Amino acid sequence: MSKIYNVGIIGGGISGSVTALQLAQYGIDNILFEQGESLVNGPPFCHLHAGGNLYPDISIEQCKQLMRQSIEMARLFPQSIDERPTFISVPKSENLDVNAIEDKLKLLANYYQELVDEDASNEVLGNPANYYKVYTHEDLVSLAKQATVKRPKSHDEWMANAIKYIDYEKLKMPVFLVEEYGWNLFRVAAQAQLALTKAKECTLQTNTKVTNIRDVRGQNLDYNWEISTKDAVYKVKYLVNSSGYNTANVDEYLQLNANRLIEYKAAYISKWHSIPGLIPEMIFHGERGSTHGMAQLTPYNNDYYQIHGMTKDITLFDNGLIQSKEDVSPAEFDPAIQQKLARKWNQKEIDERTQSAIRYTSQYVPSFKSATVGGPPLHGAQQIPGDDPNRRVGEVCFPCESYARSEIVKASSALTVAMQIIQKMQEENIIPAFQSNAKQNALLDSISKTEIDNLASELASQRGYPGSLSRLLIKRE
Repeated sequence: MSKIYNVGIIGGGISGSVTALQLAQYGIDNILFEQGESLVNGPPFCHLHAGGNLYPDISIEQCKQLMRQSIEMARLFPQSIDERPTFISVPKSENLDVNAIEDKLKLLANYYQELVDEDASNEVLGNPANYYKVYTHEDLVSLAKQATVKRPKSHDEWMANAIKYIDYEKLKMPVFLVEEYGWNLFRVAAQAQLALTKAKECTLQTNTKVTNIRDVRGQNLDYNWEISTKDAVYKVKYLVNSSGYNTANVDEYLQLNANRLIEYKAAYISKWHSIPGLIPEMIFHGERGSTHGMAQLTPYNNDYYQIHGMTKDITLFDNGLIQSKEDVSPAEFDPAIQQKLARKWNQKEIDERTQSAIRYTSQYVPSFKSATVGGPPLHGAQQIPGDDPNRRVGEVCFPCESYARSEIVKASSALTVAMQIIQKMQEENIIPAFQSNAKQNALLDSISKTEIDNLASELASQRGYPGSLSRLLIKRE
């Protein structure tokens, strides 16, 4: 093909899609290759991770970074945010110091206030003064007697609804309610795909697998890379590898590699009987990978719930963590996990693991034992740069000229990566310098709620999930 693109992006997950959106926003032409039939179809995410509240062992610096990045992404994709809080607790069986959670929440509340002072539009997690609330055993006994509220509006109303179902005698005191919101994968996918389909600066190539990449930087041409697919060869000046857990495969075309971990995980969809009022997401902390790993219950629309149980027989898997090293061929998962990645789960295993997740959750939410299997698992693999499986923040690296490798661990890092790539392209004189406003994107803003509703539901159904998972628990205007 004769056209030369400024940027070629391989991988249409959250990172590749947001990078393409930001480039198009600034009039930088790009081509995005996605081997699947739709965008943002990788590892599931169900909440912002604003403040890293699900990871008591990570540093406060990582927590702050996750909060800032999450706020930026919530501002870009407001129609994907479920404004319901999260209940956070520590079972009495765990060694975790519950006071350390409160100390971290105080620091995060102060940091959130700093972000709002810096820019009033950053107030997307509610008033910083009400970022979290602490509850004692006495508080819970009192709140359990209060009437259920169909649509709670205060911390106490949310907690009164939730505590009727929780066996709080198993928990250390205090417990917490935090303004950690839900984040809907299907709605992000829909908004990004609609915006990029309309963007004249982006050529969107779904159902397109990259088969080779040729480095022509030393041939004095007007471009640096040739990207081959089954049907064509595309010329680009700058190459972005946003292939998620497959980044090592792209690196191999370039005779590059890096130390990275790749982890496969799954969350399970259940259906519970209707309850009279909304409840928050529920977190019961535990030692990751042990028989008592964290339990997480995430409410969705129409009585659907997503469950994580951070044990080897629920969310984690034997042989589910592999490592790729420099100067070594990319590591591969064993056949059983490769089969799951190809969306070929065995129904018996779906039933067994979902029922195991239900039983695991019901030790803290006893009546949840009546829940049933609600659909196939939300699952996928994610890369973690380096060799620390507890790392929760990853961004981007530039292994060679005119090449960027996205290394996000959490979806909330996608905008940070996009802006770092744009800055690097300016430094390499691929594109001219310009002033940017990363927290707004006119292409995304042009997509209506109705368009998002319709395509999000269609994407959920295409992927084999209940359409209800594409709708917000609390409607936004």
